[in-house]
Amino acid sequence: MSNVDFNEMLVDNAEFLRPFAITLTRDNEAAQDLFQETMFRALANKEKYNVGTNIKAWLYTIMRNIFINNYRRKAKQNTIFDSTPNDFLINYNQAVAANTAESSIRMKEIQEAIHKLPEIFRNPFLLYFDGFKYHEIAEMLGEPLGTIKSRIHFARKLLKAQIQRF
Repeated sequence: MSNVDFNEMLVDNAEFLRPFAITLTRDNEAAQDLFQETMFRALANKEKYNVGTNIKAWLYTIMRNIFINNYRRKAKQNTIFDSTPNDFLINYNQAVAANTAESSIRMKEIQEAIHKLPEIFRNPFLLYFDGFKYHEIAEMLGEPLGTIKSRIHFARKLLKAQIQRF
């Protein structure tokens, strides 16, 4: 096959690669770069093309392989190796003194806020807080599932308004 015939066949089938490049990269600029690299590699390796082979499949394979190789290269570049001798310090638990007085005041504040909620919101919220699923709470209280979800949502909103964060 002559160079002119190969180039014409390449140009005729090149436009099918653009949507595939966008699908792979999900970025127009990266897709354009991938398309250009594919065309360059196809031209550089035209002697490897067998006459009669599906040119679209050949081009798709080149593009896919370029994309995979670039992805692997980027993944390797993002890998950080820490060969310092202080590896034991990475997960070293440092002693932190907790302020129990502040946390107990916060817990009392939260409990008071929960008990100040109207009963219609408090009961579903406490059951949810205890770990029950929405549908279990709905069955226990004999209410529709949507009603339970909205009551728990409103309970959260009321609690957020009552509890002041520092």
